[in-house]
Amino acid sequence: MPSSAIVFAQQNRPRFLEELKALLRIPSISTLPEHKDDVRRAAETLAAELKRIGMENVRLIETAGHPLVYADWLHATGKPTALLYGHYDVQPPDPLDEWLSPPFEPAERNGNLYARGAVDDKGQMYMHVKALESLLATEGKLPLNVRVILEGEEEVGGEGIATYVASKPADMAADFALVSDTEMFAPGLPTLCVGLRGMIYTEIEVRGAKTDLHSGMYGGAAPNPFIALSQIIAKLKDESGHILIPGLYDKLIPPSREELTAWESLPFDEEHYRLTEVGAKTLIGEEGYSVLERTWARPTLDVHGMPGGFIGAGAKTVIPAKALAKVSIRLVPDMTPAESFALYSDYIQHLTPPGVTVDVRLIHSGDPCLISVDNPYIQAATAALREIWGRETVFIRSGGSIPIVGDFARHLNLPSVMMGFGLPDDNLHAPNEKFLISNFYQGTESIIRFLELVGGTA
Repeated sequence: MPSSAIVFAQQNRPRFLEELKALLRIPSISTLPEHKDDVRRAAETLAAELKRIGMENVRLIETAGHPLVYADWLHATGKPTALLYGHYDVQPPDPLDEWLSPPFEPAERNGNLYARGAVDDKGQMYMHVKALESLLATEGKLPLNVRVILEGEEEVGGEGIATYVASKPADMAADFALVSDTEMFAPGLPTLCVGLRGMIYTEIEVRGAKTDLHSGMYGGAAPNPFIALSQIIAKLKDESGHILIPGLYDKLIPPSREELTAWESLPFDEEHYRLTEVGAKTLIGEEGYSVLERTWARPTLDVHGMPGGFIGAGAKTVIPAKALAKVSIRLVPDMTPAESFALYSDYIQHLTPPGVTVDVRLIHSGDPCLISVDNPYIQAATAALREIWGRETVFIRSGGSIPIVGDFARHLNLPSVMMGFGLPDDNLHAPNEKFLISNFYQGTESIIRFLELVGGTA
Protein backbone atom coordinates (compact mmCIF):
# COMPACT_ATOMS: atom_id res chain seq x y z
CA MET A 1 0.00 0.00 0.00
CA PRO A 2 1.69 3.23 -1.10
CA SER A 3 1.99 6.06 1.40
CA SER A 4 -0.30 9.07 1.23
CA ALA A 5 2.60 11.14 -0.09
CA ILE A 6 3.18 8.75 -2.96
CA VAL A 7 -0.57 8.74 -3.75
CA PHE A 8 -0.47 12.56 -3.76
CA ALA A 9 2.44 12.52 -6.22
CA GLN A 10 0.61 10.08 -8.46
CA GLN A 11 -2.54 12.20 -8.42
CA ASN A 12 -0.61 15.37 -9.25
CA ARG A 13 1.55 14.01 -12.05
CA PRO A 14 0.07 16.28 -14.77
CA ARG A 15 0.59 19.41 -12.65
CA PHE A 16 4.14 18.42 -11.75
CA LEU A 17 4.96 17.97 -15.43
CA GLU A 18 3.50 21.34 -16.42
CA GLU A 19 5.47 23.06 -13.67
CA LEU A 20 8.65 21.40 -14.93
CA LYS A 21 7.90 22.64 -18.45
CA ALA A 22 7.62 26.19 -17.13
CA LEU A 23 11.04 25.88 -15.48
CA LEU A 24 12.54 24.45 -18.68
CA ARG A 25 11.35 27.48 -20.64
CA ILE A 26 13.83 29.65 -18.72
CA PRO A 27 17.12 29.62 -20.72
CA SER A 28 19.38 29.49 -17.65
CA ILE A 29 22.62 29.03 -19.61
CA SER A 30 25.32 29.69 -17.03
CA THR A 31 28.25 29.93 -19.43
CA LEU A 32 26.82 32.81 -21.53
CA PRO A 33 26.91 36.29 -19.94
CA GLU A 34 23.86 37.40 -21.91
CA HIS A 35 21.77 34.86 -19.97
CA LYS A 36 22.82 36.06 -16.52
CA ASP A 37 19.33 37.43 -15.82
CA ASP A 38 17.74 34.17 -16.98
CA VAL A 39 19.91 32.19 -14.57
CA ARG A 40 18.79 34.43 -11.71
CA ARG A 41 15.16 34.14 -12.81
CA ALA A 42 15.42 30.36 -12.58
CA ALA A 43 16.88 30.68 -9.08
CA GLU A 44 14.11 33.04 -8.00
CA THR A 45 11.46 30.73 -9.48
CA LEU A 46 12.80 27.78 -7.49
CA ALA A 47 13.06 29.83 -4.30
CA ALA A 48 9.42 30.90 -4.67
CA GLU A 49 8.34 27.29 -5.21
CA LEU A 50 10.27 26.02 -2.19
CA LYS A 51 8.63 28.69 -0.06
CA ARG A 52 5.19 27.88 -1.46
CA ILE A 53 5.39 24.18 -0.61
CA GLY A 54 6.30 24.89 3.02
CA MET A 55 10.10 24.87 3.17
CA GLU A 56 11.63 27.38 5.57
CA ASN A 57 14.51 29.87 5.62
CA VAL A 58 14.35 30.09 1.84
CA ARG A 59 16.87 32.50 0.39
CA LEU A 60 19.34 33.17 -2.38
CA ILE A 61 23.00 32.99 -1.41
CA GLU A 62 25.07 35.30 -3.55
CA THR A 63 28.39 34.06 -4.94
CA ALA A 64 31.00 35.57 -7.24
CA GLY A 65 28.93 34.06 -10.06
CA HIS A 66 25.34 32.84 -10.09
CA PRO A 67 23.37 32.50 -6.84
CA LEU A 68 22.73 29.41 -4.75
CA VAL A 69 19.20 28.61 -3.62
CA TYR A 70 18.87 27.46 -0.01
CA ALA A 71 15.92 26.13 2.01
CA ASP A 72 15.46 23.88 5.02
CA TRP A 73 12.97 22.13 7.29
CA LEU A 74 14.56 21.05 10.56
CA HIS A 75 11.82 19.93 12.95
CA ALA A 76 12.36 16.13 12.97
CA THR A 77 14.00 15.82 16.36
CA GLY A 78 16.40 12.88 16.63
CA LYS A 79 16.17 12.07 12.90
CA PRO A 80 18.97 12.30 10.31
CA THR A 81 19.46 15.39 8.17
CA ALA A 82 19.50 15.09 4.38
CA LEU A 83 21.17 17.62 2.09
CA LEU A 84 19.30 17.63 -1.23
CA TYR A 85 21.48 18.93 -4.08
CA GLY A 86 20.74 19.82 -7.67
CA HIS A 87 21.62 22.42 -10.29
CA TYR A 88 19.32 24.68 -12.26
CA ASP A 89 21.78 25.90 -14.91
CA VAL A 90 22.02 24.29 -18.32
CA GLN A 91 24.40 23.89 -21.23
CA PRO A 92 24.14 26.04 -24.38
CA PRO A 93 21.76 24.41 -26.90
CA ASP A 94 24.04 24.59 -29.96
CA PRO A 95 23.87 23.40 -32.69
CA LEU A 96 20.31 24.69 -32.93
CA ASP A 97 19.65 23.26 -36.39
CA GLU A 98 19.86 19.72 -35.02
CA TRP A 99 16.96 20.14 -32.59
CA LEU A 100 13.64 18.70 -33.75
CA SER A 101 11.82 21.20 -31.52
CA PRO A 102 13.09 24.46 -29.98
CA PRO A 103 15.35 23.71 -26.99
CA PHE A 104 13.49 26.02 -24.60
CA GLU A 105 9.97 25.09 -25.71
CA PRO A 106 9.41 21.70 -24.02
CA ALA A 107 7.82 19.12 -26.31
CA GLU A 108 6.38 15.68 -25.59
CA ARG A 109 7.20 12.92 -28.07
CA ASN A 110 7.03 9.16 -27.61
CA GLY A 111 6.71 9.38 -23.85
CA ASN A 112 9.70 11.72 -23.52
CA LEU A 113 9.98 15.38 -22.61
CA TYR A 114 12.41 17.17 -24.94
CA ALA A 115 14.14 20.38 -23.83
CA ARG A 116 17.55 21.66 -22.79
CA GLY A 117 17.88 20.78 -19.10
CA ALA A 118 15.11 18.18 -19.17
CA VAL A 119 17.31 15.55 -17.56
CA ASP A 120 20.46 17.55 -16.76
CA ASP A 121 19.49 18.63 -14.25
CA LYS A 122 16.22 20.55 -14.00
CA GLY A 123 14.00 17.50 -14.39
CA GLN A 124 15.90 15.44 -11.85
CA MET A 125 16.36 18.35 -9.44
CA TYR A 126 12.65 19.13 -9.63
CA MET A 127 11.85 15.58 -8.50
CA HIS A 128 13.35 16.55 -5.12
CA VAL A 129 11.11 19.61 -4.89
CA LYS A 130 7.99 17.65 -5.78
CA ALA A 131 8.88 14.85 -3.35
CA LEU A 132 9.13 17.42 -0.55
CA GLU A 133 5.83 18.99 -1.60
CA SER A 134 4.11 15.59 -1.57
CA LEU A 135 5.33 14.83 1.96
CA LEU A 136 4.52 18.28 3.37
CA ALA A 137 1.10 18.43 1.69
CA THR A 138 -0.05 15.09 3.08
CA GLU A 139 1.72 14.87 6.44
CA GLY A 140 2.25 18.51 7.32
CA LYS A 141 5.85 17.59 8.12
CA LEU A 142 8.85 15.72 6.77
CA PRO A 143 10.02 12.32 8.08
CA LEU A 144 13.55 13.65 8.59
CA ASN A 145 15.39 16.96 8.60
CA VAL A 146 16.07 18.38 5.15
CA ARG A 147 18.31 21.07 3.73
CA VAL A 148 18.12 21.99 0.04
CA ILE A 149 21.00 23.56 -1.88
CA LEU A 150 20.64 24.29 -5.60
CA GLU A 151 23.39 25.86 -7.71
CA GLY A 152 23.53 27.74 -10.98
CA GLU A 153 27.11 27.04 -12.05
CA GLU A 154 27.49 23.27 -12.29
CA GLU A 155 27.90 23.45 -16.05
CA VAL A 156 30.79 25.92 -15.72
CA GLY A 157 32.71 24.21 -12.93
CA GLY A 158 30.68 24.98 -9.81
CA GLU A 159 33.19 27.40 -8.30
CA GLY A 160 30.59 29.31 -6.29
CA ILE A 161 29.22 26.34 -4.41
CA ALA A 162 32.69 24.81 -4.01
CA THR A 163 33.90 27.96 -2.27
CA TYR A 164 30.78 28.07 -0.11
CA VAL A 165 31.00 24.40 0.94
CA ALA A 166 34.73 24.74 1.67
CA SER A 167 33.87 27.41 4.23
CA LYS A 168 31.84 24.74 6.11
CA PRO A 169 28.84 26.93 6.88
CA ALA A 170 26.40 25.75 9.55
CA ASP A 171 23.59 25.54 7.01
CA MET A 172 25.41 22.71 5.22
CA ALA A 173 25.50 20.42 8.29
CA ALA A 174 23.89 17.07 7.39
CA ASP A 175 24.32 13.32 7.64
CA PHE A 176 24.25 12.57 3.91
CA ALA A 177 23.62 14.21 0.55
CA LEU A 178 21.09 13.14 -2.06
CA VAL A 179 22.16 13.85 -5.64
CA SER A 180 19.98 13.11 -8.68
CA ASP A 181 22.22 13.99 -11.61
CA THR A 182 23.09 10.51 -12.87
CA GLU A 183 21.40 7.83 -14.95
CA MET A 184 19.94 4.37 -14.84
CA PHE A 185 22.01 1.70 -16.52
CA ALA A 186 19.06 0.56 -18.62
CA PRO A 187 15.35 1.40 -18.89
CA GLY A 188 13.40 0.11 -15.90
CA LEU A 189 16.55 -0.97 -14.06
CA PRO A 190 16.94 0.89 -10.73
CA THR A 191 20.49 2.09 -10.41
CA LEU A 192 22.69 3.72 -7.81
CA CYS A 193 25.93 5.35 -8.91
CA VAL A 194 28.67 4.72 -6.36
CA GLY A 195 31.69 6.10 -8.21
CA LEU A 196 32.55 9.17 -10.29
CA ARG A 197 35.59 10.17 -12.25
CA GLY A 198 37.16 13.48 -11.34
CA MET A 199 38.58 15.94 -13.85
CA ILE A 200 41.08 18.63 -14.61
CA TYR A 201 40.00 20.98 -17.41
CA THR A 202 42.86 22.95 -18.90
CA GLU A 203 43.98 25.34 -21.59
CA ILE A 204 47.29 25.03 -23.40
CA GLU A 205 48.42 28.27 -25.02
CA VAL A 206 51.39 28.19 -27.38
CA ARG A 207 53.03 31.44 -28.52
CA GLY A 208 55.50 31.89 -31.38
CA ALA A 209 56.24 35.18 -33.12
CA LYS A 210 55.25 38.53 -31.61
CA THR A 211 52.54 38.99 -34.25
CA ASP A 212 50.74 37.10 -37.03
CA LEU A 213 53.04 36.60 -40.05
CA HIS A 214 52.63 36.04 -43.80
CA SER A 215 53.38 32.38 -44.50
CA GLY A 216 54.92 33.16 -47.88
CA MET A 217 57.44 35.58 -46.47
CA TYR A 218 58.17 33.81 -43.19
CA GLY A 219 57.10 30.18 -43.66
CA GLY A 220 60.07 27.89 -43.11
CA ALA A 221 61.73 30.26 -40.64
CA ALA A 222 59.03 31.38 -38.20
CA PRO A 223 57.66 28.85 -35.71
CA ASN A 224 54.00 27.90 -36.20
CA PRO A 225 52.21 27.62 -32.82
CA PHE A 226 49.51 25.34 -34.23
CA ILE A 227 52.03 22.82 -35.49
CA ALA A 228 53.86 22.98 -32.15
CA LEU A 229 50.58 22.53 -30.30
CA SER A 230 49.66 19.56 -32.50
CA GLN A 231 53.03 17.96 -31.83
CA ILE A 232 52.53 18.37 -28.07
CA ILE A 233 49.00 16.94 -28.11
CA ALA A 234 50.06 13.99 -30.27
CA LYS A 235 52.57 12.96 -27.60
CA LEU A 236 50.15 13.07 -24.65
CA LYS A 237 48.79 9.58 -25.31
CA ASP A 238 49.50 6.67 -27.60
CA GLU A 239 47.31 5.15 -30.29
CA SER A 240 45.65 2.74 -27.85
CA GLY A 241 44.51 5.55 -25.57
CA HIS A 242 47.16 5.04 -22.87
CA ILE A 243 48.18 8.42 -21.44
CA LEU A 244 51.94 8.97 -21.66
CA ILE A 245 52.33 11.48 -18.83
CA PRO A 246 54.97 10.00 -16.50
CA GLY A 247 53.63 9.08 -13.07
CA LEU A 248 49.97 9.76 -13.89
CA TYR A 249 48.85 6.18 -13.19
CA ASP A 250 50.93 5.70 -10.03
CA LYS A 251 48.10 6.26 -7.54
CA LEU A 252 45.29 4.70 -9.53
CA ILE A 253 43.16 2.22 -7.54
CA PRO A 254 41.74 -0.45 -9.87
CA PRO A 255 38.21 -1.81 -9.32
CA SER A 256 37.93 -4.92 -7.15
CA ARG A 257 37.36 -8.35 -8.59
CA GLU A 258 33.86 -8.31 -7.04
CA GLU A 259 33.04 -5.02 -8.73
CA LEU A 260 34.30 -6.24 -12.10
CA THR A 261 32.22 -9.40 -11.75
CA ALA A 262 29.14 -7.29 -11.04
CA TRP A 263 29.80 -5.15 -14.11
CA GLU A 264 30.12 -8.25 -16.27
CA SER A 265 26.59 -9.26 -15.25
CA LEU A 266 25.04 -5.96 -16.36
CA PRO A 267 22.85 -5.97 -19.49
CA PHE A 268 25.44 -4.35 -21.74
CA ASP A 269 25.67 -4.94 -25.48
CA GLU A 270 28.85 -3.37 -26.83
CA GLU A 271 27.63 -3.31 -30.44
CA HIS A 272 24.34 -1.67 -29.45
CA TYR A 273 26.31 0.87 -27.42
CA ARG A 274 28.55 1.58 -30.43
CA LEU A 275 25.64 2.07 -32.79
CA THR A 276 23.03 3.86 -30.66
CA GLU A 277 25.04 5.85 -28.13
CA VAL A 278 28.42 6.52 -29.75
CA GLY A 279 27.46 6.29 -33.42
CA ALA A 280 31.04 5.65 -34.57
CA LYS A 281 32.53 3.07 -36.93
CA THR A 282 34.46 1.46 -34.11
CA LEU A 283 35.21 1.94 -30.43
CA ILE A 284 38.68 2.91 -29.22
CA GLY A 285 40.58 2.69 -25.96
CA GLU A 286 43.13 0.79 -23.93
CA GLU A 287 43.55 -2.85 -24.79
CA GLY A 288 42.78 -5.35 -22.06
CA TYR A 289 39.95 -3.34 -20.52
CA SER A 290 36.22 -3.62 -21.16
CA VAL A 291 34.21 -0.62 -22.35
CA LEU A 292 32.76 -0.17 -18.85
CA GLU A 293 36.24 -0.27 -17.29
CA ARG A 294 37.54 2.24 -19.82
CA THR A 295 34.68 4.68 -19.22
CA TRP A 296 34.24 4.19 -15.46
CA ALA A 297 37.58 3.21 -13.94
CA ARG A 298 40.39 4.41 -16.23
CA PRO A 299 41.75 7.94 -16.69
CA THR A 300 41.21 9.48 -20.12
CA LEU A 301 42.51 12.53 -21.98
CA ASP A 302 40.47 14.44 -24.53
CA VAL A 303 40.86 17.56 -26.67
CA HIS A 304 37.69 19.68 -26.77
CA GLY A 305 38.62 22.52 -29.08
CA MET A 306 41.49 24.39 -30.73
CA PRO A 307 40.36 27.98 -31.26
CA GLY A 308 42.61 30.50 -32.93
CA GLY A 309 44.19 31.39 -36.23
CA PHE A 310 42.10 32.01 -39.34
CA ILE A 311 38.82 30.09 -39.53
CA GLY A 312 36.74 32.35 -41.78
CA ALA A 313 35.53 31.70 -45.30
CA GLY A 314 38.13 31.71 -48.06
CA ALA A 315 41.87 31.72 -47.53
CA LYS A 316 44.29 33.74 -45.46
CA THR A 317 47.90 32.60 -45.45
CA VAL A 318 48.76 33.56 -41.92
CA ILE A 319 51.10 31.99 -39.39
CA PRO A 320 49.24 32.82 -36.17
CA ALA A 321 51.17 34.28 -33.27
CA LYS A 322 49.45 31.94 -30.84
CA ALA A 323 47.40 28.75 -30.71
CA LEU A 324 45.10 27.43 -27.99
CA ALA A 325 43.71 24.02 -27.08
CA LYS A 326 41.20 23.04 -24.42
CA VAL A 327 42.14 19.68 -22.93
CA SER A 328 40.72 17.65 -20.06
CA ILE A 329 41.83 14.57 -18.15
CA ARG A 330 39.29 12.42 -16.32
CA LEU A 331 40.63 11.11 -13.03
CA VAL A 332 39.80 7.97 -11.05
CA PRO A 333 40.37 7.07 -7.38
CA ASP A 334 42.92 7.83 -5.86
CA MET A 335 44.22 10.44 -8.32
CA THR A 336 44.07 14.07 -7.17
CA PRO A 337 43.55 17.11 -9.39
CA ALA A 338 46.54 19.00 -7.97
CA GLU A 339 49.07 16.20 -8.44
CA SER A 340 47.67 15.23 -11.83
CA PHE A 341 47.82 18.82 -13.12
CA ALA A 342 51.41 19.21 -11.92
CA LEU A 343 52.47 16.04 -13.77
CA TYR A 344 50.58 17.11 -16.89
CA SER A 345 51.96 20.64 -16.90
CA ASP A 346 55.54 19.49 -16.35
CA TYR A 347 55.27 16.96 -19.18
CA ILE A 348 53.93 19.57 -21.60
CA GLN A 349 56.86 21.84 -20.82
CA HIS A 350 59.15 18.88 -21.50
CA LEU A 351 57.46 18.32 -24.89
CA THR A 352 57.58 21.96 -25.99
CA PRO A 353 59.51 22.25 -29.27
CA PRO A 354 62.06 25.03 -29.98
CA GLY A 355 60.83 28.47 -31.00
CA VAL A 356 57.65 28.62 -28.92
CA THR A 357 56.63 29.15 -25.31
CA VAL A 358 53.77 27.35 -23.60
CA ASP A 359 51.40 28.41 -20.83
CA VAL A 360 49.30 25.64 -19.22
CA ARG A 361 46.27 26.86 -17.26
CA LEU A 362 43.92 24.96 -14.98
CA ILE A 363 40.35 26.15 -15.65
CA HIS A 364 38.51 23.98 -13.15
CA SER A 365 38.81 20.61 -11.46
CA GLY A 366 36.97 17.99 -9.42
CA ASP A 367 37.95 15.02 -7.30
CA PRO A 368 37.02 11.45 -8.19
CA CYS A 369 35.00 9.59 -5.59
CA LEU A 370 34.06 6.06 -4.61
CA ILE A 371 31.26 5.49 -2.11
CA SER A 372 30.86 2.44 0.13
CA VAL A 373 27.62 0.54 -0.43
CA ASP A 374 27.56 -0.55 3.22
CA ASN A 375 26.20 2.69 4.71
CA PRO A 376 22.55 2.83 5.86
CA TYR A 377 21.58 5.52 3.34
CA ILE A 378 22.62 3.40 0.36
CA GLN A 379 20.73 0.48 1.90
CA ALA A 380 17.60 2.61 2.35
CA ALA A 381 17.89 3.82 -1.25
CA THR A 382 18.15 0.22 -2.45
CA ALA A 383 15.00 -0.73 -0.51
CA ALA A 384 13.07 2.30 -1.82
CA LEU A 385 13.99 1.56 -5.42
CA ARG A 386 12.99 -2.08 -5.02
CA GLU A 387 9.54 -1.04 -3.76
CA ILE A 388 8.88 1.47 -6.54
CA TRP A 389 10.46 -0.35 -9.49
CA GLY A 390 9.93 -3.99 -8.46
CA ARG A 391 13.52 -4.97 -9.30
CA GLU A 392 16.82 -5.24 -7.49
CA THR A 393 19.14 -2.24 -7.71
CA VAL A 394 22.43 -2.40 -9.60
CA PHE A 395 25.52 -0.46 -8.54
CA ILE A 396 27.52 1.30 -11.22
CA ARG A 397 30.12 3.99 -11.62
CA SER A 398 29.88 6.96 -13.96
CA GLY A 399 32.52 8.21 -16.33
CA GLY A 400 31.33 11.75 -15.74
CA SER A 401 32.21 14.16 -12.96
CA ILE A 402 30.04 15.83 -10.33
CA PRO A 403 32.61 17.96 -8.50
CA ILE A 404 30.27 18.81 -5.63
CA VAL A 405 30.15 15.15 -4.55
CA GLY A 406 33.89 15.30 -3.87
CA ASP A 407 33.45 18.63 -2.09
CA PHE A 408 30.74 17.17 0.16
CA ALA A 409 33.04 14.30 1.09
CA ARG A 410 36.22 16.35 1.55
CA HIS A 411 34.85 19.38 3.38
CA LEU A 412 31.68 18.12 5.09
CA ASN A 413 32.46 14.40 5.47
CA LEU A 414 29.14 13.57 3.81
CA PRO A 415 28.49 10.36 1.86
CA SER A 416 26.37 10.99 -1.23
CA VAL A 417 23.50 8.88 -2.46
CA MET A 418 23.54 9.29 -6.25
CA MET A 419 20.04 8.21 -7.21
CA GLY A 420 19.52 9.24 -10.83
CA PHE A 421 16.80 8.47 -13.34
CA GLY A 422 18.22 9.57 -16.67
CA LEU A 423 18.84 7.07 -19.47
CA PRO A 424 21.96 6.46 -21.59
CA ASP A 425 20.28 7.89 -24.71
CA ASP A 426 19.00 11.11 -23.12
CA ASN A 427 21.45 13.28 -25.13
CA LEU A 428 23.01 15.17 -22.24
CA HIS A 429 24.79 18.31 -23.50
CA ALA A 430 23.62 17.49 -27.04
CA PRO A 431 20.69 18.43 -29.28
CA ASN A 432 17.34 16.83 -28.48
CA GLU A 433 18.04 16.30 -24.78
CA LYS A 434 15.16 14.40 -23.23
CA PHE A 435 13.78 12.88 -20.02
CA LEU A 436 11.50 9.85 -20.02
CA ILE A 437 8.33 11.20 -18.44
CA SER A 438 7.56 7.96 -16.59
CA ASN A 439 11.04 8.16 -15.02
CA PHE A 440 10.23 11.68 -13.82
CA TYR A 441 7.12 10.32 -12.11
CA GLN A 442 8.65 7.16 -10.67
CA GLY A 443 11.80 9.02 -9.71
CA THR A 444 9.74 11.44 -7.61
CA GLU A 445 8.01 8.51 -5.92
CA SER A 446 11.35 6.78 -5.31
CA ILE A 447 12.70 9.87 -3.56
CA ILE A 448 9.57 10.11 -1.41
CA ARG A 449 9.94 6.50 -0.32
CA PHE A 450 13.67 6.91 0.28
CA LEU A 451 13.12 9.88 2.59
CA GLU A 452 10.38 7.98 4.40
CA LEU A 453 12.65 4.97 4.98
CA VAL A 454 15.60 7.04 6.17
CA GLY A 455 13.25 8.86 8.52
CA GLY A 456 11.89 5.61 9.89
CA THR A 457 8.42 5.95 8.37
CA ALA A 458 6.78 2.55 7.93
